[in-house]
Amino acid sequence: MEQISEFMNWLDGVLWGTPMTVIVLATGIMLSIRFGFRYQRKIGFNFRNTFGQMFSKGEGEGSVSGFRAACTALANTIGTGNISGVATAIVSGGPGALVWMWVSAFFGMSTKACEIIIGQRYREHYKKSMDEYVCDRSFVLKNAFGWKKGAVVLAVFCFIFGPWTCSVQTEAVTSSMNTAFGISPLTMDIIIGVTCLVTIWGGLKRISGVMSKAVPIMAVLYIAMGLGVVILNFREIPEVVELIFKSAFSPVSAVGGFAGATVRDAVQFGVARGIYSNDAGTGYGMIAHAPAKTDHPVRQSVWGWGEITLDTMVICSITAFTIIMTGSYYKTDGTSGALTTAAFTEAYGAVGGKLTAIAITVFAWTTIIGMYYTCEKSVNYAFGDTKLNRRIRPFYMIYYMIPCVVLYNIQADTLWAFTDILSAMYVAITLFIIYAKHKEIFALFDDFWKRFLPAKERGENPPVISFDCSEENTAGSAE
Repeated sequence: MEQISEFMNWLDGVLWGTPMTVIVLATGIMLSIRFGFRYQRKIGFNFRNTFGQMFSKGEGEGSVSGFRAACTALANTIGTGNISGVATAIVSGGPGALVWMWVSAFFGMSTKACEIIIGQRYREHYKKSMDEYVCDRSFVLKNAFGWKKGAVVLAVFCFIFGPWTCSVQTEAVTSSMNTAFGISPLTMDIIIGVTCLVTIWGGLKRISGVMSKAVPIMAVLYIAMGLGVVILNFREIPEVVELIFKSAFSPVSAVGGFAGATVRDAVQFGVARGIYSNDAGTGYGMIAHAPAKTDHPVRQSVWGWGEITLDTMVICSITAFTIIMTGSYYKTDGTSGALTTAAFTEAYGAVGGKLTAIAITVFAWTTIIGMYYTCEKSVNYAFGDTKLNRRIRPFYMIYYMIPCVVLYNIQADTLWAFTDILSAMYVAITLFIIYAKHKEIFALFDDFWKRFLPAKERGENPPVISFDCSEENTAGSAE
């Protein structure tokens, strides 16, 4: 096991070394320039068309509202990556890793917007087996490129190995709940497994319904906890900000339990943890937003801004400030959720540790459920819109939960390394798709801002722009 752990950490370092970091950041920068930084600077428009539409059912064809689709996506993004992932980034890359999380998030807004546009453009309506609009990387490979065999191979790989990334969630839960409440890891593991299975058994409607209630509540409560720490230590804010930015561009010396970090460490772990947290470039955006009802794919793509703003700019920042302000990153030995728990305990006493453990549990719970939905799309593709697809899903739900309940006691750094390796593969495929289909993405983007939206603002009623590749493929076959 030790040799496997060493190999995975080595491979993680190779995959998330300088080349991957440069490619991911460069892609976000180029897309942002091409979009005129609209996803970053149109804050009023972005807010009105995301959080301002929380109770709107949406226009056009789809399975759920745009907000519910976004909450399913947020269930993936707002998870232990915001807590234990940030802790790992700071312990491994120093306080400056937060700056590089911000940088990757700022430009990642454009990358994630492209994913959402692609998901809307190449989705299919599965009418026979589940009455749901679906899409993922495999659907895109088939519908955009005609690579049916390659798409099947990718789908099988994703639905087999995808569930294993959720092990980082259960590890964070079991370690933090054991630290805060003394609950045995096995007991907590069983509770997580049973409750998640019951929820995902209800399908998209139950998943999106639960997420639309749980995600906003847990985000607000955690933000309030973090702001409390910042307010209690407001005199330290200038010093902490200086440390964060200084550490982003110069090496940090070892202190206490902190081994020190180079600038390369700060960039590597900041970008990797940032991408894992907000999913920009991983392709999850095209999966979660494919079933959304919207009048134009680009309007739904604005949620790329909403998700990353809430996830990285707000929640990850609060976690980082708490860890740095309390000094837990060099006072506490650990890289999992237990480190953040220790930070809040330092700030609020025993109550703070208990509240944080609960927050980690809820975050991880929603992420496991959200990740199931993304993995299920690979199953849907592999078995098609058939009765077999409907029949196989209950068995896959059980398989999905196995890694979560079996691998909870593996070392956190090994689990994060495995997650990074899979994420690197997903990023490579997603970026390829974005580059290959950039003309269609840009065409839809320009159509929305130059034709569709101006027509709406003039009081006209332009036709809804909606896609269903199952109908396109049928029409193509008929021709």
